[in-house]
Amino acid sequence: MEWIILLIAGLFEISWAIGLKFSHGFTQPLATVITIICMVLSFYFLALALKSLPLGTAYAVWTGIGTLGTVILGILLFKEPATAMRLICIGLIVCGITGLKLITH
Repeated sequence: MEWIILLIAGLFEISWAIGLKFSHGFTQPLATVITIICMVLSFYFLALALKSLPLGTAYAVWTGIGTLGTVILGILLFKEPATAMRLICIGLIVCGITGLKLITH
């Protein structure tokens, strides 16, 4: 259950990171409010997951989920480059997240 909570925290992290882009430096009120709500929810769910998961593992997985999501959405939404090296690096992040989850009890 704690991994699902951590996944939710990571999804909210992706949401607030993308929200930052849409807020245009906090000049767009609706995007700014949504971004701040997503930030709060991301930290809330991370805090819940940390009740039972090791800090280092949970934090690494949380930021990894956020990194993956923002890179993928950056490519899809903002036409950021999808070079072979970027895709390889995304694959390495997935390997790291998976490895940390597998070795954590």
